Amino acid sequence: MNLTKENIRKFLGWCSVINLGILTYWILALTLANEFVFQIHTLWFDIPHDRFDEIHYTLMGYFKLAIILFNVSPYLVLRFVKFA
Repeated sequence: MNLTKENIRKFLGWCSVINLGILTYWILALTLANEFVFQIHTLWFDIPHDRFDEIHYTLMGYFKLAIILFNVSPYLVLRFVKFA
């Protein structure tokens, strides 16, 4: 496969879709099965429930920011900017 602008755009588009799917799954898992996920994590770590929620929601924010900065923004630039 040649490294063209079109291939990079497609790659970034699929990376965005996959990463947003992972983020959606993460949000749904913590929203719909918070107690179950917490019980699994407490098998490995001794952590209070409020700290558990704080850690996960902070990491979700960082992950969303990383997706926007490294996948979505470059994809949009390649999608909408005309190259010579």
